[in-house]
Amino acid sequence: MQRYFQQIKEAIRKGDWVLLLLCMVTTAYGCLIIASATAYLDSLRYIIMQIVGAVIGILLYALVSSINVEFIMEQRLWMVLFNMLFLALLIPFGETIGGNRSWVNLPILPFNIQVAEVCKITYILIMASIMTAYKERISSVKSVFTMAFHLLLLVGVNMVLSRDLGVSLIFVFIFIVMAYTGGVNYLWFIAAIVGVIVFFPFLWPLLGDYQQLRIMVLFDKSLDPTGTGPLWQANLSLQSLTGGGMTGQGLFNGHRTQNGALTGQHTDFIFSALGEELGFVGCVSVLILLGLIIARCVWVGMRSQDYTRRLICFGAAAALAFQTIINVGMCTGIGPVIGLTLPFISYGATSVVSLYAMLGLVSGVFARPAPASHELYIRPPLR
Repeated sequence: MQRYFQQIKEAIRKGDWVLLLLCMVTTAYGCLIIASATAYLDSLRYIIMQIVGAVIGILLYALVSSINVEFIMEQRLWMVLFNMLFLALLIPFGETIGGNRSWVNLPILPFNIQVAEVCKITYILIMASIMTAYKERISSVKSVFTMAFHLLLLVGVNMVLSRDLGVSLIFVFIFIVMAYTGGVNYLWFIAAIVGVIVFFPFLWPLLGDYQQLRIMVLFDKSLDPTGTGPLWQANLSLQSLTGGGMTGQGLFNGHRTQNGALTGQHTDFIFSALGEELGFVGCVSVLILLGLIIARCVWVGMRSQDYTRRLICFGAAAALAFQTIINVGMCTGIGPVIGLTLPFISYGATSVVSLYAMLGLVSGVFARPAPASHELYIRPPLR
């Protein structure tokens, strides 16, 4: 036990303090916006839960930083089973919010858990494990099919149980970025694009009617001529976002935000509430902070000469980048409303805890950019 605490202490000392500081500053910014976006409710519950989540997340950041990546890589099967069992909690304890059954409501916890947020971390590790095992022939049929199988398994189970397209697309983007940076031949990507085009007519009906409409209305506004259907949220969001001008109407002074008129103004559409109250300057400052966090993950990955560690950093950067791009696109009306939060800014205890845990992996790579001689990775059997 003493040795383990010594490892944690060493990880804290050698960990990526710059990355942690960026995360904490962004979280503090998010807490301020959440406090303003929920002021009309006259309740401190949301800001208290976000702060508690951040504290737990910071502790996990330090803990995960100390974990031996080589040991984790050998537990691929257990990670896959964990994902399946964790998602299975949606069957007895699932709660539907915003059309998606993505949250688990356990009576013993004061907040809901978005299980796919946690699975996002283990999926990055699973992908890194598989790609490391097939490193010498990463573009082989068996390698690519193994990676694709694990992606389809996770996305398929998540879609069946939760119908959450947004989080499922995060898994897909992580897969694409890790496969590309891991050296998979570009011909596989061309084949995948062709495959999506060919099977699109069969995949499209699998989406719910409201999901299809949210996508189609981006290309054909006549599907919602009055703006009271699927365009309602997007239009309201865009009006709030642009209503703040350059410097905003002032914190705790947003016209729509302080009346609670903006749907999901502390979660999915917090970027619009931010634009209304702090304007263009406030929005850009958030994007700069998130951009610095993503860039830091990429830099730590490029700094490491170890294939596995590099992939983990790129996977974390991919998850953050995709979620940021989709959320901002959703709030500005150029992307479909698919219910993805803005990292570190939107309210969500599960989200902030899982983000810190995921970036704890990056901090661990910063502390140990290459495995020690006695910790060399034992490649799992190909299967």
